[in-house]
Amino acid sequence: MRDWLNREPIVIVDGKGAVLRDAGGKEYLDANSSIWTNLHGHRHPKINAAIKDQLGHIAHSSALGLANKPASFLAEKLIKAAGGKLKKVFFSDDGSTAMETALKMAHQFAIRARPGKKPKFLSLGGAYHGDTIGAVSLGHIDLFHRAYRGLLFKSDSVPSPYCYRCPFNRAKPERADAREYRRCQWECTSRLEQKFSAQKKKGNAYAAFIVEPLMQGAAGMIAQPKGWLHRAAALARDYGALLIADEVMTGFGRSGSLFACQQEAVQPDLMALAKGMTGGYLPMAATLTTQQIFNAFLGRYDEFKTFYHGHSYTGNQLGAAASLASLELLQSRKSAAARRILEKTLRAELQSLWTLPAVGDIRQVGLMAGVELVKHWETRERFAPRERIGIRVCEAMARHGVLTRSVGDVIVLMPPYCTTPAQARRMVAALREAVAEVSGVRASPESHPTNA
Repeated sequence: MRDWLNREPIVIVDGKGAVLRDAGGKEYLDANSSIWTNLHGHRHPKINAAIKDQLGHIAHSSALGLANKPASFLAEKLIKAAGGKLKKVFFSDDGSTAMETALKMAHQFAIRARPGKKPKFLSLGGAYHGDTIGAVSLGHIDLFHRAYRGLLFKSDSVPSPYCYRCPFNRAKPERADAREYRRCQWECTSRLEQKFSAQKKKGNAYAAFIVEPLMQGAAGMIAQPKGWLHRAAALARDYGALLIADEVMTGFGRSGSLFACQQEAVQPDLMALAKGMTGGYLPMAATLTTQQIFNAFLGRYDEFKTFYHGHSYTGNQLGAAASLASLELLQSRKSAAARRILEKTLRAELQSLWTLPAVGDIRQVGLMAGVELVKHWETRERFAPRERIGIRVCEAMARHGVLTRSVGDVIVLMPPYCTTPAQARRMVAALREAVAEVSGVRASPESHPTNA
């Protein structure tokens, strides 16, 4: 906060497509989609028109005991898009509230399914699921969460499948030479099974297992190895735990499929959606769940079994109208084709970063990418926090006309889907120049020789 007060902020006044403009007239590429929310670009004509049309009718009316058309149509389309056993939708405001909703549903469902047992929850090391108290309780990033420890309930954690810093195999993913690998024995899923088993032996199996599918965002853009999600979901099923998928970041096309769970044929019991839901226009979120969980809250008035949770702006018509337009764009052939081209371009351009000695790992899932910076790729030694490497690289990128944010010393690239190949190349070029400037070491042909 002191750093923020000591400098003049960039004041954004305009935007179009993947381009933002500040108060001084300087243009920037929006390389993190305005904190992972903007899907189709700024001022998209289709979403603009949908909001203007809705304003001609009504902006908002309460959903407490009432309904409205846009939210009803949106719920129907979300259920159809998610497929499988997800049949019901609860609308809220943002990712934190979507996860808080899922947590409360799972908690009450567990109590009604197993009377007398206190529900226990399991999530991944490095987990971040939002800033409300329940969501923070599910998180395991000490830097973010320790300040609120006195407010939280205890949840358990299991090691994240962080292949670059794998404590079991010492894999070297930056090397293409197969001799540099020990064959993975899936120790991370063995640890997960041990955790489920130990809790069950205590006579109180986990009520739910919570996961960001395919990639953990705030943990440092940690990409899960192929097959891990499927294995983890199967273990949750075997031990009777609900599966809560936090698709706040990974949903709506970011992973390559509409929802990340779909890539490994995983069916969660609860799915949290937000961020890109309205295309980056308005705060709106949704929690999808099953008929079975919905039915647990049905009863006579005097049984008081209802779901005691709600928001003033639940089912907001403007947000629903924007979301409907965004979803239609997402499901169009043109948008799907553009995303495939952009993903391919980004993957190819990121390979040029292997020539930088400070680049330790490059992780990409669909249109989500994280570049982990280290003192030198051969040692993987982390920079000291006082060096502020991630922040300084992002500041240098801004000088080169590209805006993004870091997660520690992991630089995030998550461009809007309208980003052209030329703009994607500029984003990566700015990152390459910024890393070289801040580290003081230019590209070297000796770095990562098998990937250079």
